[in-house]
Amino acid sequence: MKKLLSVLLALTLVVSLFAGCSKKQTEQTSNEQTQQQEEIKPEEGASLVVWESDGPELEFMKYVAQEFEKKYGVKVKAEPVGHTDASGKIQQDGPAGVGADVFAAPHDHVGKMVAAGLIQPVGNQDDIRNRFVQAAIDGVSYEGTVYGYPTGIETYALFYNKAIVKEVPKTFEEIVEFAKTYNNAKEKKYALMWDVGNFYFTYPFLTAFGGYVFGNNGTNKDDIGLNNDGAVEGMKYYKELRKIFDVMQKDANYQFMDGQFAAGKAAMIINGPWAVAGYQNAKVDFGVAPLPTMNGKQPITFSGIRGLYVSSFTKYPNAARLFAEMATSDEMLAKRFEITKQIPPAKAVMERPEIKDDPIVSGFMAQAQNAVPMPSIPQMGLVWDPAAAALSTIWDGKAEPKAALDKAVKTIQDAIAAQK
Repeated sequence: MKKLLSVLLALTLVVSLFAGCSKKQTEQTSNEQTQQQEEIKPEEGASLVVWESDGPELEFMKYVAQEFEKKYGVKVKAEPVGHTDASGKIQQDGPAGVGADVFAAPHDHVGKMVAAGLIQPVGNQDDIRNRFVQAAIDGVSYEGTVYGYPTGIETYALFYNKAIVKEVPKTFEEIVEFAKTYNNAKEKKYALMWDVGNFYFTYPFLTAFGGYVFGNNGTNKDDIGLNNDGAVEGMKYYKELRKIFDVMQKDANYQFMDGQFAAGKAAMIINGPWAVAGYQNAKVDFGVAPLPTMNGKQPITFSGIRGLYVSSFTKYPNAARLFAEMATSDEMLAKRFEITKQIPPAKAVMERPEIKDDPIVSGFMAQAQNAVPMPSIPQMGLVWDPAAAALSTIWDGKAEPKAALDKAVKTIQDAIAAQK
């Protein structure tokens, strides 16, 4: 009887496996047919203008332009326009017919660009959702619709001086212990330094305990989580770290941290990929690792997503879409990494040996798995100053965490109400 039952179970498993394979094959065929039906071609006589920040990013864009012209016969002019300036420029130039067809912008501009009618939704929504990491998808989306083609992802992480730190700490509690033997206030040597009053860098102290900015993945302006129980606990933890970095908030800034790490006096700092070249030039032997846990809890950092957007004012929407798709293909994103050294947000590209095995990049990539995009709704602009004020009063001991956070949230809520 047992033998018969085993045979029946085995047969059932085999049938299930074949049924699963058949279902997958059917779905694959259906997807291929859908893709063929959606195939588009550039408009007759199309030509494109593309904006990107000057430097290696523009160098990459010029490379894509050459390859695009080879494939489609469409001329593309790549012009230097800073990605943080592009949304304002397209708002002025677009209606006049002299703006870019495709342009680069940071993800936290998405909300206002959509509200102003400046950008078109992505043509193939599923392609973005299937190929890219969730943080990138969320970053270039607004109210459930994907508007951007992700090109790069960045976040901050733990830099450590290898000459000082022999074993990368896994917990903040280990850093506190290390500080007891390393810190020397007279020599301005500290185990850990960061820009303590900058909400961008200090956000993970809230998230580790359950705090957040806006609910529903940063989209609900009426759900503010900066003074919930978790956020208060996080700020209590943050306040305790003053014991190992006993410097007033106004002096515990980015410049101080940056200089001390470059000089070999800071053992560890919290910083981003933009700082790598400077420390390499300063001959600091350093590594990058994910932020350690806090009381066993995983801190979540802010991430920034660079992306390409198709202008609503383009005369050649098909050609513009095809260009954006080519520029963010896996092959092109690998080339972009080669040129810019910025982390590609496509999952398959992240797994390539030349990227995954790069010791500096891998540290940021590991942290990127525990990062969320800065909210892109317009109300995010009302958060920075009140949050920074709360951090300053907490760090300097002028207010208890709950009182400081309650005040910040009330200020943000009043500002949001004033917009209505």
